[in-house]
Amino acid sequence: MRLRQGAPRRRLRKRPADPTTTQGGRPRGNPAVSATRGARWLAARGIPFRLVRYEHAVKGAACAARATGVPLAEVVKTLVVEAEGEGCLLALVPGDRELDLRRLALALGVKRARLADPSDAERVTGYRVGGISPFGTRRALAVVVEAAILTRERILVNAGGRGVMLAMAPAGLLELPGVRVLEIAPLPAAPSP
Repeated sequence: MRLRQGAPRRRLRKRPADPTTTQGGRPRGNPAVSATRGARWLAARGIPFRLVRYEHAVKGAACAARATGVPLAEVVKTLVVEAEGEGCLLALVPGDRELDLRRLALALGVKRARLADPSDAERVTGYRVGGISPFGTRRALAVVVEAAILTRERILVNAGGRGVMLAMAPAGLLELPGVRVLEIAPLPAAPSP
C-alpha cells in the first residue's frame, strides 16, 4: 500500500497485553499456573493451590505473613541445608519456628548439617534466595518436612519467585519425591515467669 505524500500516517494503537496469551497470541492457559515453576509442578500433578502475591520488601516468613495477613505459623520456610555425606536437601519449617540443625543431623544419621550458602542454595534449586520453592527445583533434592506443618488446615509456601506464594493444603507437600516427615523445629521455649 502506498501512502500519498502529505497524508497523515495512521498510528496503530497497542492493545493492552492479555495475561493469558503469549506474544504470538497463542493461549497460555491459566496465568496463575504459568507464573512459576513451582505452580506448574503442582498443576501437572493435579494438586490444588491458589497463588497469593504480595509486595516483597524483605526476605523472610515474618514479612510474608504480615503482607498476606496469614498467621506466621502457616507460612512455611524452605531452607536449603548441606548435610555431611548427604549433599544438599530442603528443610521445610513453620515460620514461627527455627530449624534445629543438630536435631536434623541426628534424624538423618549424619555428623553435621548446616545452612547452605545463598549462592549454593540458588545454584541447586534454580531459585533466588527469598523465593525458593520446594516444588520444581532445578535438581531433585531430598525434602524433610517438620511434622507440625501437617497439622495445619492450610499453608503458604513459596511458589518460586519473590512475592509469590502458594496457598494449599499441607498434604500436597507429601507429593514431593523422597519426602520425610520429622520433628526438626521444636516449639520455642516458653519464657520463664
